[in-house]
Amino acid sequence: MLRNYFKIAFRNFLNQRMFSSLNIFGLAIGMAAVWLMVLYVADELSYDRFHEKSDRIYRVVHEAKWATGSFKMAPTSAPYAPALQNDYPEIEKTVRISTEGGGTIRFDEKAIEANDIYFTDASIFDVFTYPMLYGDRKTALQGTQKIVLTKTLAEKLFGDASKALGKTVLFSNNFPNTVSGVIADGPTNSHLQFSALRSLPDNYTAGWQQFELYTYVLLKKGADPDKLDKKLPGFFAKYLKKESGDAEYKMILQPLTSIHLHSHYAYELSTNGNINTIYIFSVVAALILAIACINYINLYTARSMKRVREVGVRKAVGSRRSQLIGQFLTESFLMTLLAGCIATLLVVIALPSFNELADKALTLNNNDGLSTTLAAGAFLLLISMVSGIYPAVMLSGFRPVAALKGRIGGQIGGVQLRQSLVVFQFVATVVMIACTGIVYRQLHYVGNKDLGFNKDQVLTFHIDKNEPRNQVGAIKEKLNQSPSVESVSAASNPLGNNTLGGGGLFVETETGEMPGSTQIVQKFSADADYLKTLEIKLLQGRNFQDESPADLVGAVLVNEAMVKKQGWNEPIGKRIKYFIDEKGTTKEAKVIGVVADFHTYSLQHKIEPLVIQMPAPGDRDNIYVRIQPGKTKEALSFINSTYKQFDPEAKLDFHFLDENFSRQYQSEQKQGSVLLSFAILAIVTACLGLFGLAAFAAEARTKEIGVRKVLGASVQNVVVLLSGDFLKLVLIATAIGIPIAVYAMQSWLKNFEYREDLSWWVFALSGLTALAIALLTVSFQALKAALANPVEALRGE
Repeated sequence: MLRNYFKIAFRNFLNQRMFSSLNIFGLAIGMAAVWLMVLYVADELSYDRFHEKSDRIYRVVHEAKWATGSFKMAPTSAPYAPALQNDYPEIEKTVRISTEGGGTIRFDEKAIEANDIYFTDASIFDVFTYPMLYGDRKTALQGTQKIVLTKTLAEKLFGDASKALGKTVLFSNNFPNTVSGVIADGPTNSHLQFSALRSLPDNYTAGWQQFELYTYVLLKKGADPDKLDKKLPGFFAKYLKKESGDAEYKMILQPLTSIHLHSHYAYELSTNGNINTIYIFSVVAALILAIACINYINLYTARSMKRVREVGVRKAVGSRRSQLIGQFLTESFLMTLLAGCIATLLVVIALPSFNELADKALTLNNNDGLSTTLAAGAFLLLISMVSGIYPAVMLSGFRPVAALKGRIGGQIGGVQLRQSLVVFQFVATVVMIACTGIVYRQLHYVGNKDLGFNKDQVLTFHIDKNEPRNQVGAIKEKLNQSPSVESVSAASNPLGNNTLGGGGLFVETETGEMPGSTQIVQKFSADADYLKTLEIKLLQGRNFQDESPADLVGAVLVNEAMVKKQGWNEPIGKRIKYFIDEKGTTKEAKVIGVVADFHTYSLQHKIEPLVIQMPAPGDRDNIYVRIQPGKTKEALSFINSTYKQFDPEAKLDFHFLDENFSRQYQSEQKQGSVLLSFAILAIVTACLGLFGLAAFAAEARTKEIGVRKVLGASVQNVVVLLSGDFLKLVLIATAIGIPIAVYAMQSWLKNFEYREDLSWWVFALSGLTALAIALLTVSFQALKAALANPVEALRGE
């Protein structure tokens, strides 16, 4: 009997080539889309799980609130790790990571710009799993001035990674590091991305409020993190209360595997994902698959009228309903199997482009081939059952006499169910269009919002060596001689990289008191030409004076956010104390000017209180240059040749500020592109279902249309008649879809401190677009039915 099922199914495929092709292709698109999305979601969920002890590794983060401010920060200070190790027996190991280890790395004549190098403790290999290819993992980072390279960086420097051990590489100011190990390149699904690890001295320390390191702890086997968490409040009282006063402080242990999707603290080590995005993408994948299954039902239903007499004959000669259901489900499974084969081909073809679009390195390779095969088979069986059960039950339920006469009447299956399925498709279409529109409006907004300074035509480059750092004045003077250069400035940090950092300062209150506890603010150093070069507005007071020794240590600029948070009516002259060494020694400076708020970070972050000091000679390691519009090529050539007069070996790495900020939104831009691509797939797939329903509606109402035409109805009347039903469904779907889209986009926009308002016209346009797509889809069938000869339609009467 099963052989007979397959034979009949194959014959039906050949007899109904168009419908079969639409069915198979629609299911294939849906399966391929789901497959790609499953790969994407699985990769996001797999972050940092490759470490053998990942279930016992936690990152230490902290939050605090006080009368005039608050912070939520990922980095901690150097003393945290040894104090935690000493005070809590549940902790087996600690490791600290600093991102300040990068720069130009040299070996013989080779010089490579590697800004993704970490300083870290030797215990990193006891906590994290990084396979050591060459060297001893136990001693690789013990001692000072040692470096462990990744295989890729080792090959770039030495050609053969096995030859790297014992070699000496040089950093800024010819600072030597001995290569003590080579490890395998880290997986891409990790929030720790680096090309090398440098040894952090065993006795390295700094002040409690210099938040510059990332602290990780490895708990002992069997240790309860919840019990440890209850002990942590005592840490603040013992070590931090003296400097922090009565702040509401909370230390948190973040599970390593939750950082990528669930952590949104200030100064994250890398650009994290978002669990809400995973939810949205998962829903998108489910919608596409649901639409594909609905297509199958609609298209199968549309062609079912041509098989009514076949069902009648089979029942008349003794076929049971279960046998008919078995036959139709066999057809469904074969169609799903063919769709699965085509989906596999589509995924193989699309995966390279999808990886580029999503900035991933996804593959179809899986170590457990048997499990994958079983999962794929179960998936195909499930899809064939889900999509085929309704048509099978519906077709097998025809009454034999009515079926033999071709009079199926209301037996063709609930109209309300079919309409509900179409509404579902339109809801998905409206939501997809609306969400895509909002995503691209927000990305346009962050790309064009006034940042409080002019980022266009401004480039930065880093000074590696101390000698040219001490000659910054002469470098600026030389660069300003070019007509392609408008202005030059020096600062301690570039903007837009989300790496500015912060620290604790004692800030005078409005009443003139100097509190006993610090507050955390953003801070960096910039010279007197900084405001001019970046075109930042000075609102009150005066700017720095380059030739003033008093300004070097005794003057600061603050931003509007600082003035508002402190409640200062007269900010000029207010005192600020800052730490100058690890012993807690402070110096006092006065506010000499207030600048307009400007974004030092991307728009995911709120503008925080900012303090700007003048840089000491050794801190002037980032040069800002504003160049004339249209003179970029000439300016870059001039800057290169001029700087080589001060450092002949230098290979400058230029970064434009607009690109720095743009990079912060790459994740959202990639997500927007993925969402747009899948929205298009969903719309195309939905159109196939609409086409099938239009064909069904036109065929079911053939005689009615014939009667109307005989009585004088025009082609336009018939087209409006058939299209009107779809218009109602679109309006219902729009009413349902818009609230869903609003909720989804409100969740997504929470990632941005500054965001575009949700505009009603975007959602209205989504509904109109869905309506246009529906009308275009059904117009062919509507016109075909309207232009048909009424005599042919009424011949059977």
